[in-house]
Amino acid sequence: MKSTEEQNAKDLYQEKLVSVRRTAKVVKGGRQFAFSALIVSGDGAGKIGYGLGKAREVPDAITKATEAARRNMSYIELKDKTLQHEVIARHGSAKIMMMPASTGTGIIAGNAMRAIFEVMGVENVLAKCTGSTNPVNVVQATLKGLKEMSTPEKVAKKRGKTVEEIMG
Repeated sequence: MKSTEEQNAKDLYQEKLVSVRRTAKVVKGGRQFAFSALIVSGDGAGKIGYGLGKAREVPDAITKATEAARRNMSYIELKDKTLQHEVIARHGSAKIMMMPASTGTGIIAGNAMRAIFEVMGVENVLAKCTGSTNPVNVVQATLKGLKEMSTPEKVAKKRGKTVEEIMG
């Protein structure tokens, strides 16, 4: 039986399976298959993490990925269920561009980015992925861009000004 703490943690986070890949290792007796699963996990209020799990069977890979996603959480500050400002980021050959959107726009993004925004709690965003569309690289580029995003308060503190001066 699972403990109540584990059950509460499971209820708190929502997970989305982004991709499952099958790899083959050629050996003397034929091919040995293995699977890798990519999962994004979030609390719907700005907390987000991703995990990559590898195993001989799909369920085991998904379990490993889920545990890795829960260990690898970061908090991203949102502004009215959208992003703070426009962000461009790269990881490998994947280049992503994300822009805040007005209420009612919805999530306009590719599959891997959409999963991140949904579990994170973003409701309105415009996003575009150019270059490589490998889900692992797209997820890493998206998270890199989200972590680079800064709030007006952080920018004001950095520049030694007030928020009103920054916002105009």
